[in-house]
Amino acid sequence: MVEWVNGSGRDGPVIELVNLCKSYQVGEMEVPILKSVDLSVKKGEFVAIMGPSGSGKSTLMNMIGCLDRPNCGQVMVMGKNISRLSDAELARLRGFEIGFVFQTFNLVPRLTALQNVELPTYANKKEGIDSNRRAKELMDLVGLQHRINYKPAELSGGQQQRVAIARALINDPSLILADEPTGNLDSKTGNEIMNIFTDLHKKGRTLIMITHDPDLTGYADRVVHLKDGVIGAT
Repeated sequence: MVEWVNGSGRDGPVIELVNLCKSYQVGEMEVPILKSVDLSVKKGEFVAIMGPSGSGKSTLMNMIGCLDRPNCGQVMVMGKNISRLSDAELARLRGFEIGFVFQTFNLVPRLTALQNVELPTYANKKEGIDSNRRAKELMDLVGLQHRINYKPAELSGGQQQRVAIARALINDPSLILADEPTGNLDSKTGNEIMNIFTDLHKKGRTLIMITHDPDLTGYADRVVHLKDGVIGAT
């Protein structure tokens, strides 16, 4: 059976941001979003990044998730500077080392739950892993073994998020990155999802959760406050 374990087995920070800055060009104006951000996340930590709308949380998530590159400073993922990687190397790093869980689930409507869990392995698959078998084990692990052939429209919001968590784990990543994971769920279902993250954390997974909900920060080891693109007390 699949276990809740961290897949990297490597030493050093999973994520390290050094003097990170990011801005976007809007017409002739350069708009700063992140300003001199320093952050280190160790293996096995559960870190909540909290801030109001417009604080730069989404941009910071894109940096940590290797979805964008900084204008200055360094983003180190598993000891690799993402600014020095090609697009192909970046996609491979993202595919193998980071599991994403989104607020809107991002499941493919025409695929079954099981096929959605397997989807990341179509582009990035680790050698020696039977992805279909692993997907079934992960569906069992999140309590949805009886829903493997259901399509997203046939599942509740909480069930869809459980599928998304299983999908995030399919390549045994070093980091789970969750962006407002309970934002579209009622409080009871949201608590069930957070209990899954708690189990992941207890078994050694590294988690970073983006949230604006102070009730969720109690699940984390550490809370990082982001406001106007600057990190405050941690």
